Amino acid sequence: MNFLVASLCMFFAGGLACLATTGRPHLTRWVGSSVALIGGALALVPTCMVLGGRVLTGLHLHWSMPFGSIALDMDALSAVFSTPILIIVMLAAVYGTEYLRPFEGKKNLAQSWFFYNLLAGSMLLVVVARNGMLFLLAWEIMSLASFFLVTFENEEESVREAGWIYLVATHIGTAFLLVLFVLLGRDNSTLDFSSFAASPGFAGIAFLLALVGFGTKAGFMPMHVWLPEAHPAAPSHVSAVMSGVMIKTGIYGLVRILTFLGSPPPWWGWLLVSVGAISGILGVLFALAQHDLKRLLAYHSVENMGIITMGLGIGLLGMSYQSPVVAFLGFAGSFLHVMNHALFKSLLFLSAGSVIHGSGTRDIDHMGGLLKRMPVTGLVFLLGSVAICGLPPLNGFVSEFMIYLGSLTSVAGNMRLPIAGIVAALVVAGSLALIGGLAVACFTKAFGIMFLGEARSTHAAHVHESGLAMRLPMAVLAAACIIIGVSGPFWMQLLGPAIAVATGVATDTQIYPTFAAHALWMMTLLAVAGIGLVGLLTFVRSRLLSARSVTREPTWDCGYASSTPRMQYTASSFAEPVTRMFNVFLRTRRRFSAPTTYFPTSSSFSTETRDLFHESLFRPAFTMTHRFLSRIHWLQHGRLNLYILSMIAALLVLLVWKLG
Repeated sequence: MNFLVASLCMFFAGGLACLATTGRPHLTRWVGSSVALIGGALALVPTCMVLGGRVLTGLHLHWSMPFGSIALDMDALSAVFSTPILIIVMLAAVYGTEYLRPFEGKKNLAQSWFFYNLLAGSMLLVVVARNGMLFLLAWEIMSLASFFLVTFENEEESVREAGWIYLVATHIGTAFLLVLFVLLGRDNSTLDFSSFAASPGFAGIAFLLALVGFGTKAGFMPMHVWLPEAHPAAPSHVSAVMSGVMIKTGIYGLVRILTFLGSPPPWWGWLLVSVGAISGILGVLFALAQHDLKRLLAYHSVENMGIITMGLGIGLLGMSYQSPVVAFLGFAGSFLHVMNHALFKSLLFLSAGSVIHGSGTRDIDHMGGLLKRMPVTGLVFLLGSVAICGLPPLNGFVSEFMIYLGSLTSVAGNMRLPIAGIVAALVVAGSLALIGGLAVACFTKAFGIMFLGEARSTHAAHVHESGLAMRLPMAVLAAACIIIGVSGPFWMQLLGPAIAVATGVATDTQIYPTFAAHALWMMTLLAVAGIGLVGLLTFVRSRLLSARSVTREPTWDCGYASSTPRMQYTASSFAEPVTRMFNVFLRTRRRFSAPTTYFPTSSSFSTETRDLFHESLFRPAFTMTHRFLSRIHWLQHGRLNLYILSMIAALLVLLVWKLG
């Protein structure tokens, strides 16, 4: 645990050291990134030891905080979640050294790096804390640090609004968590996790509190409204950390709480499957309708949180119906997708940041032809797109395939699941199929509109490739997506101890589904063979044509004498058939100014898809709350003596109530 404690000290103390470099941007850049790299490397030592099978001795120290203690431990479940946290934090720090250079002399970068390392340390503390008070403290630090990072460009009104939406949403979730921990520790004098055990009568309530509290951070619908606002507002390397790993702390918290609640009833699994299916399908639909690149990626985070949640639901159903193979596949697919999503989503956000850094715009419709000018960024974005669509042989396929196997295995006759469990499994399989198809359509749109065709604006025409400090982290993430994609069965075995922690059942050779490993190897070999065959045919074709004269002609322009980039497909026109089909959910607003004369001079068409839950549920609720608070604004009178009198009166009431 010495390395873990040293890592936490490095993140928190090193973050403070960044503040001492204010006014010296070059020093700030190197101190901030070095702290992140050293802190991450120190914590990777115990993480790798635990993943390798070592059992570490926890740390437990007295803390004067009521119900609190400094209790730290790293088991296999913590190691699975801390691994992507540390890797992404380190790579994003390297990326940030170049991404933030245009802000030198304009923004306080020392403050930015302070909050970045504070966020890194708090995320690590969340997954290793073993006391409720310590956990909530780390959770609050994580929320506040990310708030200040989101509002980095706070001179823009949209950024300030996004920050406040995030702050309100995260504290609503924290309120549920506070009630949850009070409920779990109500019969004890401590909030140590080792003392938590919910009675059967309170287990369901505790589960619902955890689902809302942690689901708000994870971005489950309809608690997701902060994601499409906060992720686009933050700097791209921060977006990669928040979307890639910070929202996974919500998944970790939910799984950790499940270990305290005993055997799960079937309705828990059903509820997670339902929440996951709704989040996954609606998330990818809203992503398909977006023009803003980072907003599109934010909705895909909602989608992938849905996939992870469906895997957890299948795992809980397997536990409920005493089917350890189904439980193993569900949890294995979910945990592996936690790691995979961290890799390819961080890769996509860093790629998006490279595009924004070079072009100065997030609007997909203002791009085009970027592949000619940004070949490295285009290639890694393509790899990330293939991975997030769940296509072989990249990593997204492996985890989604395991969830598929878990759902389809439960339908098999020898699993002895009741009809309700089989229906849930079919819902998962059908939802994954629909999500996968829509994701392919969405990223075909994103990659095609951005990187192919001709430049649609001066931004795209004068774009430039990013420097080495930005390209290197993207290349590492792309390589990781490929490596995991072709070594799926190895990762199934590596996740065994974490699954044992989550389920309370040892994953011995009788439970480990060898048929899943064989299926993964077969699918991977077929995919690699197919790609190799295409590569071989491409090479042979190029060799055959190299000695011949090849005529190149422009793309057919439908007979127009003088074509322009405006005649290309836009993001709206490409997605129109699908978005119109699902318009009952999307409610896309279309504005069309039609030609009115025989020789029209102008016409226009635009679309806007706002978040259904934000507009129909949360905005009216916040408006009503604002009106109510405005009516009692007179309580904020600014007279200190009356404030003190009110506090004394409240304390007296509590004292009388307690003594009575």
